[in-house]
Amino acid sequence: MLCERRRNHGGAVAQNQKPQGDRSSQDARMDSSAGLRGSSAAAAPLTPAEDRRWATLSHFGALIGCLPSLAVYLVYRDRGPFTAQESKEALNFTLPLTVVMLACYILALLPAIGWVFGILAVLLWVYMTLSGLVAGIQCNKGRPYRYPLNLRLIH
Repeated sequence: MLCERRRNHGGAVAQNQKPQGDRSSQDARMDSSAGLRGSSAAAAPLTPAEDRRWATLSHFGALIGCLPSLAVYLVYRDRGPFTAQESKEALNFTLPLTVVMLACYILALLPAIGWVFGILAVLLWVYMTLSGLVAGIQCNKGRPYRYPLNLRLIH
């Protein structure tokens, strides 16, 4: 054993204590023999309220593009069926529009005609945001939502 003298808050000397952060393989074996385990690899399924909440947030994320729906889809698709369905729908809707908006923002830098692409990008953002809000409200009520104009690239 490692003998070390350290002073505690009262001024008394504590012996036979290891500094925090120093874990030997013997300590790890003692933990495993005591029946301690880490967390399981599989995440717990979502409750119905959580399932509806994450589905709603994936649609509300249209405000800032396709990244929120992509993150929700990748993280929660195996944990809740409603979240998987709605985040995939939101991702299929926002991904093409986000790509087109980024192209319009780049083309807006062109002299003389750039203003047309700038206005188009803003109109696309307004359409995507309002559609996402409508879809999020429907999902929050527990109703599945299908966008009227959707490419459905991800199956």
